[in-house]
Amino acid sequence: MKNCCAVVCDAVLEYDTPRVVLINNRTVGVLNRLVQLIILAYVIGWVFIWEKGYQEFDYPFSSVTTKVKGVAFTNSTEFGEHLWDAADYVIPPQQKSSFFVMTNFVMTKNQMQGKCPELPSEKFRCKSDSDCTKGHHSRHSNGILTGTCNKEKNTCEIYGWCPVENDTVIPKPAILGKAENFTVLIKNGITFPKFQFSRRNIMPSINASYLKVCSFDEEFHPFCPIFCLGYMVQKAGEDFQTISVEGAVMGILIEWNCNLDQSESKCVPKYTFERLDKHFGTVLSPGYNFRFARYYINENGTQTRDLYKAFGIRFVIKAFGQKKNYYKEKKYKYVKDNELMGVGFSS
Repeated sequence: MKNCCAVVCDAVLEYDTPRVVLINNRTVGVLNRLVQLIILAYVIGWVFIWEKGYQEFDYPFSSVTTKVKGVAFTNSTEFGEHLWDAADYVIPPQQKSSFFVMTNFVMTKNQMQGKCPELPSEKFRCKSDSDCTKGHHSRHSNGILTGTCNKEKNTCEIYGWCPVENDTVIPKPAILGKAENFTVLIKNGITFPKFQFSRRNIMPSINASYLKVCSFDEEFHPFCPIFCLGYMVQKAGEDFQTISVEGAVMGILIEWNCNLDQSESKCVPKYTFERLDKHFGTVLSPGYNFRFARYYINENGTQTRDLYKAFGIRFVIKAFGQKKNYYKEKKYKYVKDNELMGVGFSS
């Protein structure tokens, strides 16, 4: 019993201190100091001086507006002579941080609601009225079946907008291939609220006279806010005349890398261009298109419309600022609960 009490008493009242071992070895001493110098150089040189690890960072708020300009004249047997301007091919006139330019279309003129034969296809071919279920419709039909078989075309009759659209043949080359020469003015403003700092892509040194003649070029006019559509597509590695047939989605990236420790004049935008709907392997539903109609009342007082299946290029604009989180990512590793089973630990 006395021995147990003595052991417990010694464990409670015992006091220990770390022991310092002095190693009298020049090789170990040199290696120790060398490691310390490397760590010190990394912290001071890389983290603080190069990576600016002492700085505060903020995410910018951004606003983007666009204005497209350009005219094109077309003359075809189907549509006749027509002069196209921005009111015709920019649809809709304004979008949030993007704009669409129509480069090609399939037009169905003078549609009126009534009865007409459906387009020939396996689903709507018929030999008698019994092959056409009255009231039936699907996502592939242009209207509602009337229950009658059109014997001239051997297709079911529908009630809908007639004549029905035939979009199986897309014009080549694109009707508005001249849109390659159209230009767009991009006005972009950013604000860093933490620092109460704002900047525009139209630099203070730019005047109205310069805007009338300049066009963006990485080498000669890197700060001109007016961009040629063909130039942007080319810089993205695409051919404008090729993608204008069925359309595409292009990205305009505006990068603001601003170091407020330096002069404000060095806070300038950097532009890059990229195709966003890239094709990998087999292409299903290629390009970019949608439908819209222009309505009017004909001379008989009947509501009539011209239906357009519009193909074109949608330009999406993204303005952003770079966040410096490199050091943090290297120092910390975040592991989710379901990843713990696969993580090994060693001492």
